Amino acid sequence: MPKIHVYFMPGMAASSSIFERIQLPTETFEMHLLEWVLPKENESLNEYAKRMAENIKHENIILVGVSFGGILVQEMKPFVNTKKVIIISSVKSNVEMPRRMKIAKTTKAYKLIPTKLVENIELLTKFTFGSSILKQRLKLYEKFLSVRDKIYLDWAIEQIINWDRTEIDNEIIHIHGEADEVFPIKHIGKSISVKGGTHIMIITKYRWLNENLPKIMLDSR
Repeated sequence: MPKIHVYFMPGMAASSSIFERIQLPTETFEMHLLEWVLPKENESLNEYAKRMAENIKHENIILVGVSFGGILVQEMKPFVNTKKVIIISSVKSNVEMPRRMKIAKTTKAYKLIPTKLVENIELLTKFTFGSSILKQRLKLYEKFLSVRDKIYLDWAIEQIINWDRTEIDNEIIHIHGEADEVFPIKHIGKSISVKGGTHIMIITKYRWLNENLPKIMLDSR
């Protein structure tokens, strides 16, 4: 029986190493990890999605996206022959965005975010004081954030805030943490909720995902 090809798209600025603990049964699935590429000048999210879809080399695949990667895989769906599209720690439309993001869209406050700081996250980590949780989170960012380019970061933030999808695609399978601090679950519609799952549960809840993802992927509904 041929294997099911599963393509994984990481979250904003993250490398595919965020999936390093995700393991699917190798007799049934073959994993493929996608990476962010720099956007072209004035490239729309739709154009970017079409370009990213060129990296898909198989038919009838499962496409998995985390956070902004979840938004991207939904935009890639029309250009790819998919069996299923699964989003994790993401949103299915701009209706599910938290209020602060809707305000940022109206006021264009997102343009004031100092994305240049991310280019030197090691320095930011070194001089961070305060709670150990913050230090731990910065260490994670230092390890997993691979795209430090200001042009990409400015573009990505703008695409998230201005995402124009208002209609939810009912075919999308949504897995969401009950403690997600970026996209609070109170704004999220139909989803498979994960108790204690935060926005980075792809890293912290890998055991739950390893146990449940294969079942979700093979579910015929």
